Amino acid sequence: MKIAVIGGGSTYTPELVSGLSRLDVTELVLHDIDAERRDVVGGLARRMLGRQGYSGSLEITDDLDRALEHADFVLIQIRVGGQQARLADETFPLPCGCIGQETTGAGGLAKALRTVPVVLEIAERARELSESWIVDFTNPVGIVTRSLLDAGHRAIGLCNVAIGFQRRFAAWLGVEPARIVVDQVGLNHLTWVRGVLLDDRDVLPDLLAAHADELAADLELPRRLLDELGAVPSYYLRYFYAHDKVLAEQRQGVPRAAEVAEIERGLLELYRDPELAEKPALLEQRGGAYYSEAAVGLIASLVAGNGEVHEVDVRNEGTIEGLADDDVVEVPARVSPNLIDPLPQKPLAPELLGLVQHVAAYERLAVRAALSRDPPDARKALLAHPLIGQWDVASELIDLLRAASEAPA
Repeated sequence: MKIAVIGGGSTYTPELVSGLSRLDVTELVLHDIDAERRDVVGGLARRMLGRQGYSGSLEITDDLDRALEHADFVLIQIRVGGQQARLADETFPLPCGCIGQETTGAGGLAKALRTVPVVLEIAERARELSESWIVDFTNPVGIVTRSLLDAGHRAIGLCNVAIGFQRRFAAWLGVEPARIVVDQVGLNHLTWVRGVLLDDRDVLPDLLAAHADELAADLELPRRLLDELGAVPSYYLRYFYAHDKVLAEQRQGVPRAAEVAEIERGLLELYRDPELAEKPALLEQRGGAYYSEAAVGLIASLVAGNGEVHEVDVRNEGTIEGLADDDVVEVPARVSPNLIDPLPQKPLAPELLGLVQHVAAYERLAVRAALSRDPPDARKALLAHPLIGQWDVASELIDLLRAASEAPA
């Protein structure tokens, strides 16, 4: 099996490499356009694979065709524009009274506009050179995955929020994670855990009774919200449920992008150590926890699975009532080589469905804007987004985006 990792210079890559021994990989290619990161991260990957006893080949390259040719799986984990672009995404909306976040709201649209065309170019070249599965971990995952599926690619989106909940719930229950299915439903970065199945028995009411205070504190949301929803929102819902508080914090605090940039500098320095042959503990602060388990588990099921359940981003096709069939939803699905079968879902409660429909419309318009490069399309996307929704604000945000794109690098 050949796996190509596009964006292989990411500091996430050692997380992925740490789990590859579970797969029958004969060829691994790490592709990146950044020479320094490619060499530093690739060097650590080589040492890690050596410690694991990996017998296949490892290639570290900037040659996209070489990476994609005859690949069975193409994992895309790129960040177009790097951390500087993320910093812009997190800060330019703030003067307009809007949340600054790299996947949500105006910042998420900015990232989608940069990212979708690049991912589609990679995917088109992959289609010409291989018959691969494309597994997208690049944010905003729902929008990027929709663009790939709209273009006819064999693609699936992946996020690590659900597997994080799964591991946490398993620890609380004292059971192996494989026994737990997290019934997390919605759109990427807009999901709620509505059930936690332990050997097919829903134990979410028990978990809420015992741990709702802890969950609420970690989510920085009121315990009463979880009680009234009867569900656990993902932490991205805080941008909606506590918008004004988050906005005030962002205006006064250090952007997450700046924190991540500092963490990455530390990680790359660690990765340069020729004695290091395992992922360092600092990587846990970078985010992306359990990325390896999620990605490797999904690939294993796509190769030779028997219907194992994974939380994935796929076409709705009737799974969630009230959404179009071609919307991309994030739901648990049974995955095997020839079938991705979402678990049946009861209708979303109105307080959940309304928000999901709102953001699904935005995501449809965001893909259109990324392809057309037309400011009116981008403005319509922001008008549809529940965190924007005002003509003057949307127009000012688009003007800021256009000015940034036209500024000299």
